[in-house]
Amino acid sequence: MTITFIGHGYVGLVTACVFADFGNDVWVIGHTDEKLERLKKGDPIIYEPGLAELLKKNIKAGRLRFTKSYNPAIKKSEIVFITVGTPPKKDGHADLSAVFKVAEKIGKNLGNHYTIVSCKSTVPVGTNNKVKEIIDKVKPNNAKVDVASCPEFLKEGTALSDTINPDRVVVGSDSKEAINKLLELHQPLGGKRVVTDLTSAELIKYTSNAMLATKISFANLISFYCEKTGANVETVLDAVGLDKRIGRIFMNPGVGYGGSCLPKDIKALIQTGKDIEIDTSMLESIDNINAQAQKYFIQKILQNAPGKNVAVWGLAFKPNTDDIRFAPSLIIIQALLSKGYKITAYDSQAMKNVRKVLGNKIKYANSANEAIKNKDALIIVTEWNEFKQIDLNKVKKLLKKEYVFDGRNIYQPEKMRKLGFKYFSIGRKSVL
Repeated sequence: MTITFIGHGYVGLVTACVFADFGNDVWVIGHTDEKLERLKKGDPIIYEPGLAELLKKNIKAGRLRFTKSYNPAIKKSEIVFITVGTPPKKDGHADLSAVFKVAEKIGKNLGNHYTIVSCKSTVPVGTNNKVKEIIDKVKPNNAKVDVASCPEFLKEGTALSDTINPDRVVVGSDSKEAINKLLELHQPLGGKRVVTDLTSAELIKYTSNAMLATKISFANLISFYCEKTGANVETVLDAVGLDKRIGRIFMNPGVGYGGSCLPKDIKALIQTGKDIEIDTSMLESIDNINAQAQKYFIQKILQNAPGKNVAVWGLAFKPNTDDIRFAPSLIIIQALLSKGYKITAYDSQAMKNVRKVLGNKIKYANSANEAIKNKDALIIVTEWNEFKQIDLNKVKKLLKKEYVFDGRNIYQPEKMRKLGFKYFSIGRKSVL
């Protein structure tokens, strides 16, 4: 098939590369000359394991093209995917302006054949119907178009494997023709097929992210109980997770969730609920607990750090990505800076992006060990693999004072005790 993706972020670029690799003729429309030139040269702009290789392979094979123009890409395409961002507005609603602008441009450039316009961007209920209205107003009279919703469920860091072998492929549309065509396109992918209406497909994505956020905030709430009572949150959650009705996956305490999805999607779901007069207090609590987790971790540092010259390991919101959108690290660092702390940070992928935000307010190290040299404390925010089995004896020697604040529970307290660290983690007794 000939298909077009509008937007080349994590969703658009990864999915475009995967479908091109299956032999489809794929166009990717962007709006920034500098980024498009980099993409044409095989630079994926974002960090995602394996993406650069797949991008270069399919550019070389002639199956993947990047352009700023909607013509001829839209006219030639059987399916057009909208994958632009839907960031939060100040009031928490999803900002759909980019989706609607793109919809109008798609409509004006449709060809004289049947086209499916499918939204992969995370959008509130009713958005795709609005997209159809916009397209119908501006499309050529002889153009036939159906809209669909195919939400994505990829995780940054494992985006390629998640796209190729998803748990499910959701196809929502009021058109059987559109559903059948989209099922045909997705045939090489793994996962269970969920065929439904537009509204249900839109809500599935928000519901999925809300449940993931719930599990994280619930784990953090229990960690608060554990710290106050002396219980061990890992033991508690491990035991609870053995119940097959509950499970342990994604129920991990820490410094809260971040990234491009969970924070904004929870806020958007809250606002949608208020718009249709639903009690959203449960979702509001999830959001509040996430903020509390970061606040408590900051307080732990302020109350226990022996000095204000500290190192931070991990800046990305999660491992195996360079994404810092709503990253807990930024909240923690900015809070410490406001209290006069001097910070040296290290992250194998995200320092370039953080430098754009914080500039020279902090220092940047070339390695994990360089970051901690002569520091009063080490603060761990992102659980990169390189931190998990690092030589802790060397870490202790490099630190000026042997204080470690572990926001992801990557070390065992008893081991840290034996090595002589002062160790503070989440929901477990501190090693003093």
